[in-house]
Amino acid sequence: MSAMGSEFTHLDETGAARMVDVSAKDVSSRTATATGFVRLSSACVALLRAGDIPKGDALSVARIAGIMGAKRVPDLVPLCHPIALHGVTVDLEVRDDGVAITAVTRTADRTGVEMEALTSVSVTALALVDMVKAIDPAAVITDVRVEEKTGGKTGTWRR
Repeated sequence: MSAMGSEFTHLDETGAARMVDVSAKDVSSRTATATGFVRLSSACVALLRAGDIPKGDALSVARIAGIMGAKRVPDLVPLCHPIALHGVTVDLEVRDDGVAITAVTRTADRTGVEMEALTSVSVTALALVDMVKAIDPAAVITDVRVEEKTGGKTGTWRR
């Protein structure tokens, strides 16, 4: 095997992209937690708190979008494995300067769910921005990152 094939798991011995074969890995319970933030104007935050966003219940729409996004990762991210998600939780906290998003994804499978958690947060944020863009066209999505992952050979990792 070439140095390229041995160093990069998503490349074969010729340097071509491939999906990593995880069939020999043990099935284990795995979780991932990701967070992000949507920075909003104080006027937009006030409307969210009052439930007066003209498009409707922005937080519920965003939460459902985040759950749906986690389920679509293999369609969106090249070379990601389709895995059975056993749980997706999306929490939104309205703060004075915007909305904090936390997504937790769970599975019992051969590979982790970090990409599902990150995608969940990202799609939640995108849906929220779509719901409020007429009120706050300057909304900013920021700080999307993995906070923790559990399970698998490497065990628990925390930021």
